[in-house]
Amino acid sequence: MKRTIIILLMLLSCGIFCSSYGQLYFTKNGRLSFFSKTSLENISADNNQVLSVLNVQTGVLQFSVLNDAFYFPKAKMQEDFYENYMETYKYPKSTFKGNITDISNVDISKDGNYNVSARGDLNIHGVTKSITVPATITVTGGKISAASSFKVLVKDYNIIVPTIVTNKIAESIEITVNCSYEKK
Repeated sequence: MKRTIIILLMLLSCGIFCSSYGQLYFTKNGRLSFFSKTSLENISADNNQVLSVLNVQTGVLQFSVLNDAFYFPKAKMQEDFYENYMETYKYPKSTFKGNITDISNVDISKDGNYNVSARGDLNIHGVTKSITVPATITVTGGKISAASSFKVLVKDYNIIVPTIVTNKIAESIEITVNCSYEKK
């Protein structure tokens, strides 16, 4: 009898895991870029090593970005970003953990663009802030992608900009995220 109960519990837990697992979409090469615009200088950087998991059933969404994987057009900007601003030796990654608040509006069986909101905790430079951002989930031929663009304030994440360059770095940085997911 005990053996039968254990087998039933194992089968049940496998069934629950498999049905939940079937709703997971994953990428390890999402793209995150940021842009800082001032009258003196524009600064941009790209990172193509964004890890993300999206559960299309529950709306759970997570991102992880290696801070030392950003590419800048100028080597000095990249060095300053790694060492002085992001302090990647202390803060190797930035993360977002949250939910698509209106995931029920997304029909993954039907092609289309679905405007949604993502709400959760953004951690940059060791500081976590709750944010809500607009996003678009696109379904095309059974494939899912997601995109979002939003702004963050440098001061909100305790990133110290030396006085000598404050006119070259915007107070508000535009972040753009694009991910193409594969079913896990």
